[in-house]
Amino acid sequence: MLIGGSSHVGKSTLAEFLASKLGWDCISTDRLARHPGRPWKAKPEKVPEYVVEHYLTLPVDELITDVLRHYRDNVWPIVETLVTSRATDLSTERLIMEGSALWPESVVTLGLDNVAALWLTASDNLFERRIYKNSEYKKKTPQEKILIDKFLKRTMVYNEGMNVSINRLGLASINVESIYSLEELSQKCLELINS
Repeated sequence: MLIGGSSHVGKSTLAEFLASKLGWDCISTDRLARHPGRPWKAKPEKVPEYVVEHYLTLPVDELITDVLRHYRDNVWPIVETLVTSRATDLSTERLIMEGSALWPESVVTLGLDNVAALWLTASDNLFERRIYKNSEYKKKTPQEKILIDKFLKRTMVYNEGMNVSINRLGLASINVESIYSLEELSQKCLELINS
């Protein structure tokens, strides 16, 4: 089972809940290849300089181009190998994989009957609320806020492009704002995958 979506939409929470409920393995694509991620850290940790430079120097359109290139060139080959291996070797544990690297155009190339995929979507307002809360935005310096705002904008652009792809390809998705609990979200996910 593959669960895609933009940063802070709830992929990890849903995947971990479902994996626990079903007794399956759970893997995040974030763990497969390194890329500048969130430009904030919990104190006393500091954001690495290369991450600060990445967000300060690149405009949003280049940030999205760069992350999509990273997903395509660095992460997708690993995902494809891992998912294909798990799906074709029935002696292995079943797998739930989640992550933003599960871009719709890549996932549809798998062509495996026993692999189901869906994407979580949300409004820009939800992303803003979650990212500002998680980053403790109000406590940040002006430069730190610039980094977070660029990450937020990249997240919104990613979500918009992902939704266009999902709709064009006729893929399954769930708007997380229409669901009231994790149990309800997991049930809706299982219903969509089994239909």
